[in-house]
Amino acid sequence: MRYLQLGHSGLKVSELCLGAMTFGEEFGIGADEAECRKVFDAYVRAGGNFIDTANIYNRGTSERMLGKFIREDRERLIIATKYTLSTRPDDPNAGGNHRKNLVSSLDASLERLATDYVDLYWMHGWDQSTPVAEVMRALDDQVRAGKILHVGVSNAPAWWVAMANSIAAERGWTPFTALQLHYNLVERSIEADFPALAAAQQMAITAWSPLASGLLTGKFDADSDPGQRQGARLAAGPMSERMLTEVNLRVAAGLSAIAAEQDYSPAQLALAWILQRGQQAVLPIIGARSLSQLEDNLGATSLRLDAETIARLDALKAPAETYPLSLLNGEFFRLMMFGEHHADLTAR
Repeated sequence: MRYLQLGHSGLKVSELCLGAMTFGEEFGIGADEAECRKVFDAYVRAGGNFIDTANIYNRGTSERMLGKFIREDRERLIIATKYTLSTRPDDPNAGGNHRKNLVSSLDASLERLATDYVDLYWMHGWDQSTPVAEVMRALDDQVRAGKILHVGVSNAPAWWVAMANSIAAERGWTPFTALQLHYNLVERSIEADFPALAAAQQMAITAWSPLASGLLTGKFDADSDPGQRQGARLAAGPMSERMLTEVNLRVAAGLSAIAAEQDYSPAQLALAWILQRGQQAVLPIIGARSLSQLEDNLGATSLRLDAETIARLDALKAPAETYPLSLLNGEFFRLMMFGEHHADLTAR
């Protein structure tokens, strides 16, 4: 397991983050405590130190379970949790980015985790209503109180994150040090804006659902019996249902074919592709329901893909270049911008 610096902080985190959404069975996608303990112990033995959960995962069971597991080695581990999503559907203030929800959610998470602080606290999603200055000041207050060491943001537009960090820098508050984004071989839309933002503001990128809710593990087959595929959809939950388009199934089949050629599992190859995204490192968040799944995922750390393999994987579902870069990088616009020297100047 290699260790990478978390954005502009000095924090060192393992290249694979363990997602604890599968700790608990309330959501129907996890495991019992005994199996989760095996997963946790194997991850730590492999050198993993970065564990991600959220206050809503399995209605708090994930944090409570993790609190038991980390008790013996808390100081060595990097624990991340989140707030924003509603914990009481009948209370309009039990969700959102505002200060009240942040404070109450953080205190409840610390109690369940049985710790005095979290190493990284994520805003779980943009609520589209709380003023950005309120969010950043409220997070900074908790950093100054010692309850949070670093802050991160998930599921928010790039322009909002840029504005939030600019306000924080201007006012001497704690900026976001990491992004948590939906990213995998079939969901590559973040490539339009977020890698450039992360590089410009020295933020780490972590990828949730790096295996597309199981689609990229080889268990779904575009040519399998329709009844069998429907059963797999129901077992995998609503996110997999959204992932299982015909286009994505063909990508998964292409991944499986390349993996078979090189004697890797599809999951290992999909994770290795994320780990080797060039200068902008991306850390996959792996969520395992069993020890065997975790052990297979850990094998991705030993893969070193050659340029040809990466190019073949990239070509399975290359993202379309979107406006304004589709205009700005075009030869005609470059000619209009720089005249006869346009070919000598490299576009972004």
